Amino acid sequence: MIAAPVRIALLSYRSKPHSGGQGIYVRHLSRELVRLGHQVQVFSGPPLPDLDDGVGLTVLPSLDLYREPDPFRTPRFNEFRTPIDVLEWASMCTGAFPEPLTFSLRAWRHLRHRLGDFDIVHDNQCLGYGLLPLGRSGTPLVATIHHPITVDRDLELAAAPDWKRRLSLRRWYAFTRMQARVARNLPWLTTVSHAARDEIVEAFRVPAERLRVIGVGVDVDTFSPAEGSLADGEPAGTTTPRSARILAVASADVPLKGLAELIEAVAKLRTGRDVELVVVGSARPQGAAARAITRLGLDDVVRFVSGISDQELANLFRSATVAAVPSRYEGFSLPAVEAMACGVPLVVTTAGALPEVTGADGLASLHVPPGDVEALAAALGRLLDDEPLRRRLGENGRRRAVEHFTWRRTAIRTADWYAEAIAAKGR
Repeated sequence: MIAAPVRIALLSYRSKPHSGGQGIYVRHLSRELVRLGHQVQVFSGPPLPDLDDGVGLTVLPSLDLYREPDPFRTPRFNEFRTPIDVLEWASMCTGAFPEPLTFSLRAWRHLRHRLGDFDIVHDNQCLGYGLLPLGRSGTPLVATIHHPITVDRDLELAAAPDWKRRLSLRRWYAFTRMQARVARNLPWLTTVSHAARDEIVEAFRVPAERLRVIGVGVDVDTFSPAEGSLADGEPAGTTTPRSARILAVASADVPLKGLAELIEAVAKLRTGRDVELVVVGSARPQGAAARAITRLGLDDVVRFVSGISDQELANLFRSATVAAVPSRYEGFSLPAVEAMACGVPLVVTTAGALPEVTGADGLASLHVPPGDVEALAAALGRLLDDEPLRRRLGENGRRRAVEHFTWRRTAIRTADWYAEAIAAKGR
């Protein structure tokens, strides 16, 4: 580890606090780095992160064009303060997603006068062109790529109903070309799993040896089994719970997350069991999940909750009979680790890093092919009907989370990575 405290500028172009891996990563990594004795200043555009005591925050204001409840809004004239604001507005008007680019430009505009205040700059998934002059400065620049957004793009294109929608999606995801170019120009990169590393190598054409794999973590004190739960040693029975709750967490209602397939599976389970589905996240009004709920008549069975704290999320996990991660791809999956930490038995797909995170041996979760509704329903039904299996998976999952996925472990490995980049820049 680094002997002396390191002054870290942690950049995050959007840091949604209650769902979505980037905001969670920023909060917990910054807290643990501070606990290790380092100094962390987070630079973020809206939505802003929740940060713990001791972590600084510098807000880089944007037009916040995608804020709720008025996304794609029209800004007032007096909101335009710089040419970057004009670029942001004009890009949105042409169907692009400008935030990674405009945030990086704002970060360069601000940090170029403050680089002496920091020993290292750490970019969190922005990969905008503004990073390139930062990388040429005397301060080392490193970046985390959680997974290449080209995966999201390709899945949405495959689900698009017509050429107009595909054209719109290609314009929206045009920023991924910029991210690939920037990634190829950064010598210090990390990602969260070997599966994500392989995807980045293929999508962005980044040499594999340039990517360090540092898994992310969970707060194992907040996310812990309920007292007397299966993972806490309750005697096992063999009966299905009278009313079973399936829990899923989805940062967005997009094809990547597989919510529509999970809802289809729940409909199949409802024919013989009393189950409900709670989704932490929100459904798009005309999205695939909302259409599936209406078509299958599940309005009183599926419930969405959002904007909850870590403690409330942990309580929800503890209230669940089983948890599901039906994604078509995951670069890591914080919800899977949070469920394991709470001792909740899991059904996950074999997509992306999910077997890597939950264990390819199947000791902590049941695995199903992505997009296979029949297999998903069968696996969930198996867990609902087999209490000893639920207990065994819950106990193994808790053990795996504590041994491999804590934020302190992530922070220690990240600090070591900083040390290598600082030493290399010095040479």
